Order: sequence, then structure tokens, then C-alpha cells
Amino acid sequence: MRRITLVCVSAVLAACTPRQEEPPPPEPPAAAPMLNLADLAGTWNMVTYIESDTVRYTMVATADPTTWVINIPNRPPMTPRVTVDADSVMLDTGPFESVVRPGVQVTTHVVGRLVGGMFTGTLEAHWQTASADSVGRGRVEGTRTP
Repeated sequence: MRRITLVCVSAVLAACTPRQEEPPPPEPPAAAPMLNLADLAGTWNMVTYIESDTVRYTMVATADPTTWVINIPNRPPMTPRVTVDADSVMLDTGPFESVVRPGVQVTTHVVGRLVGGMFTGTLEAHWQTASADSVGRGRVEGTRTP
């Protein structure tokens, strides 16, 4: 009889104990703000560091992604394909003759961001030779001209 009483009292106490609610699920991280190309508008003095080389050029950016221009000294102007994704701008250029490897065609892919008033990002270059393609990675930095 004591066992039945003990079991019944335990069941009543368990039923009367307040339930602990589960904490709410964590909030998803805030989405990165969308980059506005107008924020990049202007002429930029750019430097690319790839392999052991440094390449200097200017980039003219506008709010219209179809009118951007890259000017490498002693070369014809190039129009990159410009796209935006969240806080990043992607620039795809080429094929054109490589500055780093003269006589070899290259295509480049830059992913850049506006950080503290500077354009900064990464570069991937694909050189196309008759025997094989090769890939190089580097970084880009730019400051807007006043």
C-alpha cells in the first residue's frame, strides 16, 4: 500500500511541477546590406598583386554596370562585366593579353567590397596556353581619386 501511495504522490507532484519552456530559436543573422553601385562611382587608382608582380591601372566606375572601364597603361580600355551580390561587386574581364605573362591570354575574376572608403578584394586569373590553362590568385586594392 505504501508503494501505491508513493507512486500516486510522485505522479501528482510531477504533474504539478511547472514545465520549463524551450528557449526560442536563435534569430538568423542579418543579411549583408546590398551594395549600391552609385557608392562606387568615380575613378579609382587600382593595384593588383599577383604572383610576384604588381599591376597598376585605373578603373572608372558608374552606377550603370555596363559603362565601367578598366584602363591599363599602353593598352586599349576594357569593359568588365559587372554584377552585384549583397555587399560585393564582381568584375569579369577578358580574355586579353596578360600584363604578368606577355603573349598569353588571360581572363580575370575580381570580387571586391567597399571597406572604409577603399575598394578591396580578391582576384583570380586564368591564363590560357596551348598546352594547359593555369590559375593564379591575388588581391586588389583601390583608392578613389579626389
